[in-house]
Amino acid sequence: MIGSLKGLVAAVGEDRALIEVQGVGYLVFAGTRTLARLGPGAAVHVFIETQLREDSLKLYGFLSDAERAWFARLQDISGVGAKVALAILDVLGPTQLMEAAALEDKASIARANGVGPKLAARIATELKGRPPPPSLMGQSASTGFSEGGSALPVAAETTHAPVPTAPIEADRNQAISALVNLGIGQAEASRAVAQASRALGETADVGGLVKAALKEIGR
Repeated sequence: MIGSLKGLVAAVGEDRALIEVQGVGYLVFAGTRTLARLGPGAAVHVFIETQLREDSLKLYGFLSDAERAWFARLQDISGVGAKVALAILDVLGPTQLMEAAALEDKASIARANGVGPKLAARIATELKGRPPPPSLMGQSASTGFSEGGSALPVAAETTHAPVPTAPIEADRNQAISALVNLGIGQAEASRAVAQASRALGETADVGGLVKAALKEIGR
């Protein structure tokens, strides 16, 4: 199974990129946010999720292993295929997706193309309280090697929010773990940390998240 590709971007299309690795061109499908960060001639490192069907084999590429892991996790949910999973990750990065699920924020999930209110509710319900999906190496996707290399030159600027980095998710998971160790349920801890993360922003550390989450629980 292909885990990642490191090479040069030969061309970028509407929903795919051609990445050349030592003279071999790989057709890699990706979301619009990922494709917007690729430019022809750029050196790039993408993490790959391989999908084998009876009549096709497709490679899906992501600039972080966390995104790849959530792409796979989303498709465990009934009604979510590859196209919808990519659309969700175009509007919500891994950290934002975890927050939306913890807070049952169906409206944020429904911003994705192809996701109606019922499907958004199902996604929030099925993801709520679950730990992050495993990385390629079997660890939590928010730990280990989850960042791909940046592509330069980058395509034209986009208005999409930047992809959250691994340390942000790692701090969130440590805060949730700390609350669970205090006897708080997984779902309640996830919800409280999500609220705290939204209130404090990306600069919050584990200690700040735990303190703010405890205040949320005490309300």
